[in-house]
Amino acid sequence: MSLFDSVDHYYARYRPRLPDHVVRLLAGELAGAETPRLLDLGAGTGQVALSMLAVLPPTARMDLVDQDEGMLRTALDELRPRLGGRTATVHAVPAEKFAPAQPHYRVDLITCCRAFHWMDRAAVPAMADRVGAPQAVVAIMGDGSLRTHSAEWTVALRGLIQSHLGEDRRAGATGTCREPGRRYEDDLADSAFSDIVEHRISFSRAWTPLSVLGCLRSISFARPDLLADHAGFEERAEDLLHQHAQDAVLHEEGVFTVLLARRPGTTR
Repeated sequence: MSLFDSVDHYYARYRPRLPDHVVRLLAGELAGAETPRLLDLGAGTGQVALSMLAVLPPTARMDLVDQDEGMLRTALDELRPRLGGRTATVHAVPAEKFAPAQPHYRVDLITCCRAFHWMDRAAVPAMADRVGAPQAVVAIMGDGSLRTHSAEWTVALRGLIQSHLGEDRRAGATGTCREPGRRYEDDLADSAFSDIVEHRISFSRAWTPLSVLGCLRSISFARPDLLADHAGFEERAEDLLHQHAQDAVLHEEGVFTVLLARRPGTTR
């Protein structure tokens, strides 16, 4: 069983998509490409692809890579009614093992959102070098999680989770997840994509208590099978969230970090 089995519905419905400013930043990297191709790694249920659709021309091609076939099926279900002339192909393989069938395949933009920490962080840029067009850009991005944000309600929620599961960040059925000892910038600097620019984009996000609970069901550190009394946990979490909500809304202010990396000496 993979880490995110049986959470496709919650992942698709409650995981936030990209902020508009991030979408525009990525779209700028595709400007001028006649038939732009986007390769999304750790695609989940298609949050990046769905966010990008509005700025992609009808000629655009998208490849979604994820180890979880169920999530990719859900991604296609979400994408198909919205594609227009665009195409979306899914690949149920680890990111570093992606190998296009087309002999002259070249991708313009390679994205990885909230997922790079789960991957082989040396092998993924090497794969990107093999499939990337000469001016390809790699975008490693993320905005933390409900566990790391510093709003009053997220701090209280984290305390409740830790009271059930301990202070270590849980991952999977029995393990824990340690923070990486190496920055993503260092991984990219050691790759072909060593020309790196960091963008920090502020965002505001609104949640309801129920949407927070739905999102928690999709997240590795608080998924239902970690909690012996999940129903009791959700009842306490809902009470806590209602106490912190203002007019039934929970506000989150955060920063979306985007690392844009390209091969030295190349510009679009």
